Amino acid sequence: MAGNEFKSISELKKLLDANCKIEKVHPQMFASDTEVNIITITVVCPDGKRQIIRAYREEAHVLREFIRTG
Repeated sequence: MAGNEFKSISELKKLLDANCKIEKVHPQMFASDTEVNIITITVVCPDGKRQIIRAYREEAHVLREFIRTG
């Protein structure tokens, strides 16, 4: 994406900046990227609320890389 961030990455950054933590990534991070067309991330915040972020296709791949390198 030229100059624009994917919505899922922006949302995840916002939650992490609010001291929320990634609780679960599905499929797990060691799964082969060639097989991943969707990623679901569950994030838990200090107030106990859970947020779910989903990304599809190219966005899923970019989001997985963000988590790996972030």
